[in-house]
Amino acid sequence: MRKFVFTLLLLSLLCSYSCDDGDVITFELEFDEDFSACGETNLVLFKTKNTPSESLSVVINNLNVEDLLEVDNDNNLTLTKTGAFNYRTYSNETLPTNLFCNDIPPAEVKIVEDDSDDSVNATFTTKLVEDDQDGVLAALEDVDGNGDLTNDDTDEDGLPNYIDADDDGDNVLTKDENPDPNGDGNFDDALDTDGDGIPNYLDADDDGDGIDTRDEENESQDQNPGNDVTNSDVGADYLNKDVANVDTPKATAYRNHTIIQTYTVTLTITDIALDLISIDEFDFGLLNDSSLSGSRTETPNFN
Repeated sequence: MRKFVFTLLLLSLLCSYSCDDGDVITFELEFDEDFSACGETNLVLFKTKNTPSESLSVVINNLNVEDLLEVDNDNNLTLTKTGAFNYRTYSNETLPTNLFCNDIPPAEVKIVEDDSDDSVNATFTTKLVEDDQDGVLAALEDVDGNGDLTNDDTDEDGLPNYIDADDDGDNVLTKDENPDPNGDGNFDDALDTDGDGIPNYLDADDDGDGIDTRDEENESQDQNPGNDVTNSDVGADYLNKDVANVDTPKATAYRNHTIIQTYTVTLTITDIALDLISIDEFDFGLLNDSSLSGSRTETPNFN
């Protein structure tokens, strides 16, 4: 629970309120950090609480959640819009879940206080994080150690390792090549079938038989060497150094890659002037919305 407390004094830099008797007034708001959103053309951002029943909301015209996901090439977005800020209190002990974004407002809601400012600045900050969920933490896929993940591309397929589900381009997914068998985050125990010092998930020829793993398929090329097994006692041919499929067609394509996307959207409201208080800056919190999690599919150019 995020707690906001505003102490109101005459001539205060943060808040101002005039009282005939000069009393000090403490204005307290307690809301969860997360807020919700709805609206196809006009975006409504809101948070509610019970005991006591209160709500905060911001309405911004000509904006929707999808607009907040239009990040730049660095996967960032900063966007400032003008909107209407509203604070309400209610006599209801609990508020309905459909308080906002309904054509017909809930009839049982009884508003006690309704204070608004029709012209506030709403600044959204969006960050997109992408990951291949291949069992290797993105921070550990910095192969050259320079802190820049975008230029670490072991198989040179155009996808940096941190969003490449098949880091070595052998058509066996990294997560299936045991990069961290005991799950402790230490890759010293990564599977290395041929013992050449290169773990399978970064080795184009896992069994060291001179045939690239991606080429150890039978006549049905399906970009999956894992289902080509000559000797079931040993396993797939790409892990069997005694089977070298020299006569089968060579691979001509990479398998599809799924990249997981997670957006983080935060909102800051500035220049709020309500009847009771004036606030220079208000941290509205973190957007909670199902559209912030998704994925995209890439098929790298074969090389």
